Amino acid sequence: MSKNKDQSEVKTKKGKKWKSTDLELVILGLPTFIYFFLFMYLPLPGLLLAFKNYRPKPGHNFFYSLFTSKSAGFKNFEVLFRTPDAPKMIFNTLFYNIIGIILGAILPVAIAMMLSELRSKKVMKTTQTMMFLPHFLSWVVVSNIVYAFLAPNRGYINNVLLANSSKQIDWYNTPQYWRFILIFMNQWKSIGYTSIIYMSAITSIDNSLYEAAMIDGATKFQQARFITIPHLRRTISVMLIMSIGSIFTTGLDLYYLVPRQAFPLYDTYITVDVYVYNSATKAGNLPQGSAVGFLQSVIGFFMVVAANLVIKKVDPESSLF
Repeated sequence: MSKNKDQSEVKTKKGKKWKSTDLELVILGLPTFIYFFLFMYLPLPGLLLAFKNYRPKPGHNFFYSLFTSKSAGFKNFEVLFRTPDAPKMIFNTLFYNIIGIILGAILPVAIAMMLSELRSKKVMKTTQTMMFLPHFLSWVVVSNIVYAFLAPNRGYINNVLLANSSKQIDWYNTPQYWRFILIFMNQWKSIGYTSIIYMSAITSIDNSLYEAAMIDGATKFQQARFITIPHLRRTISVMLIMSIGSIFTTGLDLYYLVPRQAFPLYDTYITVDVYVYNSATKAGNLPQGSAVGFLQSVIGFFMVVAANLVIKKVDPESSLF
């Protein structure tokens, strides 16, 4: 009898504690839930734009015009492949993303491993802060920083070239440099944030493993190869899956703002996202922009599933689901 009473008291206490913890978690996750509801779920009816020949109806709201517009079938999707810029923007989108996936799987891991080897915590934290700072800068600020370096007449790099009696470069009329510039700026802005994710995974590794390896005479390279990298395997796999899911999406800010829409650079910065933005705003063709955006989401979904299946075959413990 007393045993059942004790068990009921434990369950009651656990129940009260769980309710309190659950409430804290709900409050903690509420801002994220509101954000996703407003910007991810509430606009979902707009997906119908991709299948509609949308025409605004005077005197009526957007939803009335949307639901009463005639069906367009898959005609809005065909425009993506019929436009003369299709080969260029698809190539650029895949090119920048593949390079980003490769560099994003190597550089942040290498930097995180090097930072973890620093003996001075002050130096390590200072370096982390300096590398993490670009993540908080908006692309508008970054585009102005790039322009300060590359401006035709008063840019810092051209001033250095002039001081060394070298010929100045008209950067915004010279497209051959811009693929490297865009790749560099993308990594510069994101590498600090990603490396901190790997740093947190490294700090969770048991130090006794490294101590045992040092006693056995293992070098730093061997410790990294046989201890650090195997323990980072799951984190690398998850980051890789998420990156592959965005292989048909580049984001707009970098490729639209940093080149300043200079016409000579058009072939280097035109991506699917830039095309969607131009279609929806400059050309005023919302259905085509919506169709391409929807297609990006579908491709991203299947790429995530496919990448997860491949990783699950190779290493079941590192798969995302």
